[in-house]
Amino acid sequence: MSIPTILEKIIARKFDEIAERSANITISQLQEQLKTQAPTRHFADTLIGKVNAKKPAVIAEIKKASPSKGVIRTPFYPAEIAKSYELGGATCLSVLTDKDFFQGCESYLQEARAACDLPVLRKDFMVDPYQIVESRAIGADCILLIAAALTNSQMKELEDTAYESGLDVLVEVHNQLELDRALSLLKTPLLGINNRDLHTFDFSLQTTLDLYKQVPDNRIVVTESGILTTQDVKLMLENGIYGFLIGEAFMRAELPGAALNKLFSA
Repeated sequence: MSIPTILEKIIARKFDEIAERSANITISQLQEQLKTQAPTRHFADTLIGKVNAKKPAVIAEIKKASPSKGVIRTPFYPAEIAKSYELGGATCLSVLTDKDFFQGCESYLQEARAACDLPVLRKDFMVDPYQIVESRAIGADCILLIAAALTNSQMKELEDTAYESGLDVLVEVHNQLELDRALSLLKTPLLGINNRDLHTFDFSLQTTLDLYKQVPDNRIVVTESGILTTQDVKLMLENGIYGFLIGEAFMRAELPGAALNKLFSA
């Protein structure tokens, strides 16, 4: 695999982070916590229901910052953003929890989830089963697996751990090779296609349109990155793509939910 430099740095830091966290609380202790967790909110079923009804299914993202853009939103109140998204018609939420590169944290996910009734994806860089169990322990309903960051055996192990923990999975790809690898995850119906090139950070919506043609009917495609205008939304809908993950465009708006509603009301 050709892993982009920034992703290499993030992954290297993740292994250090896991070592630090597991020294304070073991995976066995986390698994004990799962026994008292409330049921999940059925992230995948909620999204699939909307898509099968041929209605836009929007995963609205809560993100404070990014490595390429720096701080995106300030002040940053996850609970208020979550409420705004729910009012604006979001189907699910995605919350960035990576601390070192995206200025996120687990409490942002917990605050957002407590403020609404929407299912929540923990968006982070998953490389070890510890993080999967941890995700369920903090209240996530779904986790993200990034094919560019994982081998086939890692993806399978993390997928198995997710479903054993009661979590849904969204697997993300950027090109044909990653798509072929992601399709080996037989339990996971949600397939994210990221329009951003991780090497250059440029994006093209053609990435989704091209890869979508290779996706089997039993998978639900979520287009990610670069959906900025009503024309972008219309392009996807006209091509049979109803799943969307959008963050930065909403994060820069005064009322994120109102921006979501405006983008999809046309």
